[in-house]
Amino acid sequence: MMFTDAVDQIKRASTFAALGEGEATYKAYAKIVHPDAVSEADNATATWAFAALSKLYHERSRLVASGDIADLSAGDDGQLIKVPREPGDNDLMEAEADALRTLREKGDPKYRPYVARLLDTYLHEDEARKRRRVNVIRRLDGFVPLSVVGKRDPRDVAWIWRRLLVGLGWAHQAGVIHGAVLEDHVLIHPGEHGLALVDWCYSGASVKAIVAARKDDYPPEVRNDKRATPATDIYMATALMVRLMDDPPAPLTRFAQGCLYDKPRMRPQDAWRLLHELDETLHSLYGPRKFRPFTV
Repeated sequence: MMFTDAVDQIKRASTFAALGEGEATYKAYAKIVHPDAVSEADNATATWAFAALSKLYHERSRLVASGDIADLSAGDDGQLIKVPREPGDNDLMEAEADALRTLREKGDPKYRPYVARLLDTYLHEDEARKRRRVNVIRRLDGFVPLSVVGKRDPRDVAWIWRRLLVGLGWAHQAGVIHGAVLEDHVLIHPGEHGLALVDWCYSGASVKAIVAARKDDYPPEVRNDKRATPATDIYMATALMVRLMDDPPAPLTRFAQGCLYDKPRMRPQDAWRLLHELDETLHSLYGPRKFRPFTV
């Protein structure tokens, strides 16, 4: 497509759908009308066309949620488009993309449902020439964050705890640390007892950022040294489960306390091994596992 043709089509388009669908269409037009890609004589026209294209592209989506650093909008075909509010957080978006790619490439495929799938990642430049790293993620239908669940009977929390340790153990075996196991970052499917970890922007052994409003929920090595290990995820996951349980029995309280020491080396290091210990504790309390319907 020629530059003049692309500009003409953008002028006539009242919605992005008039140009096409998805990120591929946006990228194709952006490549043609970007001000850096044209002659000086066409620069003013290109600047207008690129701004109009960006406006059409973002208006095509509807806001689904606002996270710690980014807004999520519904895109085409079950996509979630995650855009940071500040370009200064592009490194966190890149960390998420790297983590999700690593999990898909190195992690055991049977555990992939424990995370959303990364569909695309790219740099978007807005009309003000600010560049943001955009991650496109497969939407997890039917899932809700633990922040809307509220306190529950420990027997109901048990399946969430077990699945959380499975997901973390899988990530750790692939060499990925989540780094922010908090209520809004753990999604569950109540009917199917599914679980997924989201918002991998804080992943990595070197802590680039934390959720400031939840600073007190991080272990000392994050607050003081900006370091994270698998024991960090285990600490945060345990603290989250403690917050979720209503009147936990003493054996579960003791089990949790063993995962909440200030020093990382004193905590369990292996989530899957810890899962076996949790199963033993649950069996001694409640007997063989039974499916308990869960509603929100």
